[in-house]
Amino acid sequence: MESLTLLSTHDIAKHNSFGDCWLVVEGDVWDVTGFAPQHPGGASLILKHAGRDATKAYAEYHASGLIEDTLPSSCLKGKLDRSTIDETWTRDRSSPTASSSHPIQTLPDGLKPPLHSIINSYDFEEIAARTAPKKAYTFYSTAATDCWTRDMNESMYKRIWFRPRILHDVSRLDTSTTILGNKVKVPTFICPTGLAKMIHPEAEKALARAAKATGIIEILSTSASHPVEDIVAEAPDHPFFFQLYVNRDRKKSEELLAKVNRLGLKAVFVTVDAAGRGKRESDERLVVDEPVINPVTGERILPDKKGGGLTRMRGSYLDESLSWKDLAWIRSLTTLPIVLKGITTAADARLAMQYGVDGILLSNHGGRNLDYSPPAILVLLEMHKLCPEIFERMEVYVDGGIRRGGDVIKALCLGATAVGIGRTFLYALNYGSEGAEHLVELLKDEMESVMKLIGITNLSECHPGLVNTLDVDHLVPATDWHPYAQWRPKPRL
Repeated sequence: MESLTLLSTHDIAKHNSFGDCWLVVEGDVWDVTGFAPQHPGGASLILKHAGRDATKAYAEYHASGLIEDTLPSSCLKGKLDRSTIDETWTRDRSSPTASSSHPIQTLPDGLKPPLHSIINSYDFEEIAARTAPKKAYTFYSTAATDCWTRDMNESMYKRIWFRPRILHDVSRLDTSTTILGNKVKVPTFICPTGLAKMIHPEAEKALARAAKATGIIEILSTSASHPVEDIVAEAPDHPFFFQLYVNRDRKKSEELLAKVNRLGLKAVFVTVDAAGRGKRESDERLVVDEPVINPVTGERILPDKKGGGLTRMRGSYLDESLSWKDLAWIRSLTTLPIVLKGITTAADARLAMQYGVDGILLSNHGGRNLDYSPPAILVLLEMHKLCPEIFERMEVYVDGGIRRGGDVIKALCLGATAVGIGRTFLYALNYGSEGAEHLVELLKDEMESVMKLIGITNLSECHPGLVNTLDVDHLVPATDWHPYAQWRPKPRL
């Protein structure tokens, strides 16, 4: 047998990435780059030992000769030269001083781990908290007063269980659907967000490229950091929606919608839950050391005697007189589908049907405006109980608290057409368009895993029987009125 090349620890350690991964197992050096994505336990387990000796971890789960039976002989690169072993090589990377379960915890502050090491949406947030500009992360992560609604948005999804069906052929999956007639590869859209430029200079333009690359839709915000025409130009022939904050100077909103029509956007999402602005205390406490420009008014946002709240100062242009009768005015300005963003009760959903809109987005603004407003997934359940006819009349979307592909499937099982994600795309934007693309791929992978395990092959097969909502059903109102609704305080004598 031909003798194998002796490889030093220094040479082996160079091959420590997803695209170039070597392992040492029982003294043999193997190139597992091509095998890692197919590893039954996941590529992350292999990458944990990339460029290192994996013998101990390997022996815990595998028979001694399994790697030789699994990989072709061409993957065997040589033998570990034991004379080159030093303290650095023998250090246990699972120890607190050498490694950690999270890719950022071993890095100096401000240094981002490689994108491929991020394996879920929570990683993006933790990395943004450590590496993004403080004012950006504070503005994105904050919510109104006690932040209860923000936290419950996510918590409620965790209280809904799956009811898996077995022995279905799930060898072929399809995660595509349509949103207002526009085909998408994943039932997810990028929610409109403001001041995205604080975390990445290309902001919504980078998100536009990611949306096209992954086959999803971006909703462009009235408060976008770049002009609408510049964002759309980043992804020619790709559909975009537009989010409208109605300006108290109605002429400016008319001009904005004329531009939206001219640019060929596909729908208008009218925000209807911003008559007031929430008190976002983390935002107020933030010391803004550099002025931020309001992208709508062009004003310089600087702290005042109430604090440094970007939210409060950015919202000065909003029209607080907006009412149901103004929908006719908006309809006169565009032939595009109109969706109301910010519905939180069945009563308002019925009114949306009466006024003939094309869809509703069940949303509490990420908990950023009215704290203790209901999580959107509970409002979706309220629709089934008090306004089931809406699912036959228009498309229904939800946002807020969606962190996993499984959350997407839960929402679709309960009647949502698609879901929106906001904050997490901003955190992913910390890595530019590639970060946003990676986030979509992670969610898609999680969706596909859930679909197989609950026994469905396409999104049309989602139905309420696949989820158990008993843990939250008691939180859903049984009627539109409250037993104390007729109560009035007695006049003082």
